[in-house]
Order: sequence, then structure tokens, then C-alpha cells
Amino acid sequence: MAAPPPAGVTRQGKATFYDSKGAGGNCSLPAAPADRLYVALGPSEYAAAAACGGHLDVTGPRGTVRVLVMDQCPECPPGHLDLSREAFARIADPVKGVVPVSYRAVPDPKLSGPLTFRVKEGSSRWWLAVQVARHGNPLRSVEVRQSGSSTWRSAARQDYNYWLVADGVGTGPYAVRVTDTRGHRVTAGGVRLAPGEVQRSDVRMYGGGTNATRPRPTATRPTPAASSARPSPRPSGSPRGSVAATPAAPSAGDVPVALDAAPERPSC
Repeated sequence: MAAPPPAGVTRQGKATFYDSKGAGGNCSLPAAPADRLYVALGPSEYAAAAACGGHLDVTGPRGTVRVLVMDQCPECPPGHLDLSREAFARIADPVKGVVPVSYRAVPDPKLSGPLTFRVKEGSSRWWLAVQVARHGNPLRSVEVRQSGSSTWRSAARQDYNYWLVADGVGTGPYAVRVTDTRGHRVTAGGVRLAPGEVQRSDVRMYGGGTNATRPRPTATRPTPAASSARPSPRPSGSPRGSVAATPAAPSAGDVPVALDAAPERPSC
């Protein structure tokens, strides 16, 4: 059964490396992390994006490195980790190409900041997909409601790491309730219908912070043109690419409203 690596359980395996060339992988992140310490997991551990945003401690001949789960390696069997080149160099000599490792999922890793939200291009009052980031542990559920409503709508996880309400939740702003696999639950308010824009909240998944705040935009630029693009697993030896994920067609009168709120991988 496909499932992310369980927290605190050490597993044995092997590691190779690749370069995402700055892209955010199958988890659809706007970019690779600044420290470039990330990992791609095989399908059984990527688990249709259930592992996205979690962290692994990976130990090899030279030591241990902590990496963000950011990508899928379609050809990797269970236990095969495809690390970034930088992460691999922390634990082994890159000349070796493949090395034995042990690894475990990190429970409650240190957070890099408050939660961020990104509404997918193509979203409207009729079709809403939202991505949550900086949550530390893998997520269990995401729920959305229109501000002023008492009705929470459960969002369905997509294998490209967005949470979808297929018939929409209205024009926003939205409250978003996030629950992780360790039972932490927080709510952020004021998430706007602003496709392609990263909205930063003041809400931390754990370790302090308020549970209802107004997200504000960062300097992140919306993704141009390919408004419905999402990454998909690539075949071995070719760059991880993207294909279209088609939202429901918006109504002719549907206008997003911003209301006051919130590698080429070497074959090793």
C-alpha cells in the first residue's frame, strides 16, 4: 500500500542524485528550496503527493542530511531515494553515484515560517485548487469555507500536491483549515481568490502563532501563460515535465474578486 515513510521509523535503502534545475518537482512548489536540499521518492512512498512537504533525515557514509520531500522518481522502487546533488554530497562522494543509506521521516521538524497558500491558476468561484506549504509534517486534510459561511468543504488531495474542491467555494476570501498527520490543526483566514500568487499567513502549523490571520502576498510572481500546468512523473533519463490539469470552465461572468482579508537527472 502506498504511504509516506512513517515518522520516527528508520528504513534502509540506497540513494542516487539528480538536479531539478530549480524547479519545484511533482509537488508543484514554485521553486526548489533555497538550500537545495530535497529528495524525490518512488511512487509507493510519494503516495500520490501524500509525502509532499515532509522531511527525511538521510544518513550515508559521510553523515546525515535533512531533506524536503519535493518530487517523485517514477522508476524508483521502495527504499530508493533520489537526492539533490547538494544533499548527496553531504552524505557521500558524488563520484560513487549510488550509496547505501538509512532514512527516517522527521516528526515535527523546525518550520521555515508560517503557512503559505497558493491558489492554482484556472481557479474560480466554480473550481478551486489550493496548495499549502511550510507545514512541516505531511498533511492529512484540508478544508475550505467561504468567509461568512459556517460550512466547511473538504478538499481532495491531487497527485500534483494541490487540494481541490471541484465545484468551488465561491469568490472568497476563504478560511482554510489544515490538519497534519500528527494531529496538529490550524485555521487561516482571508485567503484570496488570487490565482498564481503565494499568500503568506501568520499561522504556524505548530510551535506558536495565531490560528486565524490575514494572508499577505509575497514577492512571488504568478506563473505566466500555462495556467493549468502541473508536473507529472517523467520517464527515466528525461527532464521532469508538465502536462495540463484542466479545471471546470468558469462562468462567463466569473471574475476573481479580491476581498478584504488575509536533470536532467544523471542515471546513477
